[in-house]
Amino acid sequence: MAKKKKHSHDDHINESWLIPYADLLTLLLALFIVLFASSQIDQKKFQEIARAFSTAFAGGTGVLDFQSPVEPITPPAQDEEGRKQDKQPSPSVSEQEKEELAQLKEKIDGYIVQNRLNGKLQTSLTDEGLAITILDDILFDSGSAEVRIKDRRLAKEISALLVMNPPRNIIISGHTDNVPIHNEQFASNWELSVMRAVNFMKVLLENKQLNPRYFSAKGYGEYKPIATNATAAGRMKNRRVEILILPRIDGSRSPAPAQ
Repeated sequence: MAKKKKHSHDDHINESWLIPYADLLTLLLALFIVLFASSQIDQKKFQEIARAFSTAFAGGTGVLDFQSPVEPITPPAQDEEGRKQDKQPSPSVSEQEKEELAQLKEKIDGYIVQNRLNGKLQTSLTDEGLAITILDDILFDSGSAEVRIKDRRLAKEISALLVMNPPRNIIISGHTDNVPIHNEQFASNWELSVMRAVNFMKVLLENKQLNPRYFSAKGYGEYKPIATNATAAGRMKNRRVEILILPRIDGSRSPAPAQ
């Protein structure tokens, strides 16, 4: 009987090894959490995780209770001068320059009235500068980008109005209506508008008093209409060439366009 009880006691499995095994798994879990948190940039979240696990495992202190190996990323220091530069408004047009553009507009308007071109030429002061709008039916034949011989005189007279000292930057832009064009010369209204702007600019620059360095040309096709394309009158207004005379910023000399 005694032997049987002894044999039963010997067969009982010793499970004391489970305790250190469980501790090992806990430490491995904590290690992986530390590694994961260390790879993250957000230090605030890392510290919150560390405090939570430290409290759970060791009553407030433990394996996660140390500084993050990842240094916090802080924005570069900015001195007082840098902050002032960031807050500076964009350059504005001086009152003197606005007055000069207004006087130039008055001069061109006088020319328009004198030559009875009210329905053909228009001027307007905008935030960008002084705009002179020329309807294309007094410069070009339909579907053509060549300035008509009979209208070259008008272009030359306009060029005389653009002589200024010191000179300003001037942008010539071409515009069309939305009626598609496809002929031997132009595959789209875009190409037509660009060439009209360029050819008109060439006629202007035949005036040797104008410096080509201050001129540039753009083509917008039908994409900047000023009237509806649903009517013939609206389409005629959209077919135009515009001259934009840029102001001098803060009254200074206009910089020459990049070569």
